[in-house]
Amino acid sequence: MYDQLQSIEDRYEELAELLSDPDVVSDTKRFMELSKEEANTRETVAVYRRYKEVIQGIADAEEMLGENLDPEMAELAKEELNDLKKEKEALEEQIKILLLPKDPNDDKNIIMEIRGAAGGDEAALFAGDLFNMYQKYAESQGWKTEVMDANVTGIGGYKEVIMMITGDNVYSKLKYESGAHRVQRVPSTESQGRIHTSTATVVVMPEAEEVEIDIEDKDIRTDIYHASGAGGQHVNKTASAVRLTHLPTGIVVAMQDERSQLKNREKAMKILRARVYDQIQQEAQSAYDSERKSAVGTGDRSERIRTYNFPQNRVTDHRIGLTIQKLDQILAGKMDEIIDALIIYDQTEKLAEMQNGY
Repeated sequence: MYDQLQSIEDRYEELAELLSDPDVVSDTKRFMELSKEEANTRETVAVYRRYKEVIQGIADAEEMLGENLDPEMAELAKEELNDLKKEKEALEEQIKILLLPKDPNDDKNIIMEIRGAAGGDEAALFAGDLFNMYQKYAESQGWKTEVMDANVTGIGGYKEVIMMITGDNVYSKLKYESGAHRVQRVPSTESQGRIHTSTATVVVMPEAEEVEIDIEDKDIRTDIYHASGAGGQHVNKTASAVRLTHLPTGIVVAMQDERSQLKNREKAMKILRARVYDQIQQEAQSAYDSERKSAVGTGDRSERIRTYNFPQNRVTDHRIGLTIQKLDQILAGKMDEIIDALIIYDQTEKLAEMQNGY
């Protein structure tokens, strides 16, 4: 492990030199790649350097205790040694997590799709609640959100809403949100006060760059048609709506949100690229899960992952057995407690796998 850490530190120092090289600075693409690599190793190097300082501090304290010290100095040296040993243990745990294989998508932006599922109007309203929750959480993280497409119901919910969330490490925090979300509450239309159960589904996909997934023009069928629904006079006059079909997978994306055919095509291509990339990942994840099932993996999208119980102000994540009596706060975007718990659980599972030789 320490040979690995030393090689990471050596590479970090090499990156610092490269990033000050005028030839690298003038090559924008290479400069961005090296900057990203440097940023990804910065924390590991900082922790490793502190670890080496602590090891040296322990050796110094033990050497001091071997000398004839007066009682007061001996007591101080013992206290320092005790503190350093505790810090050493904490740093070793931190290093183990930092050395876990990183998900290559963790630092990516995402495309999130939220759909009302079982429950009719109530499911669509709940989809709207989830949409607002993720928007508020994104805002608290300093991320930006952009609605790419939305199918709004008459009572203000969403049959479907697709948004892009951009910022630092978006996928790393929201990748565990994919799955079926269940709500238990008394609908506003319910006169008898009975609790209804409805569901909405969430799909989180990392944004796929063109260099990561090559979709050839011959593999796409493009249909242009007149937009329908609300939108003003341009709706029936301009053929601006775009439908893209990826022939190898059968994935279809239709977009009519913009007045411009070009803008609709750009949005549709972003979603299509993400969906194709996601399908490839899901197939790989399924193969992995057939050997080892991760409790919070991003594989099974039909799995019920969480229940939001309004009468008890309770949220339960079924994958990790976590229950929080703060439903109102979570729906207001204060999701850190539940997201942090999922990340820690996943890291613990991966550490156990690594120690068991997987």
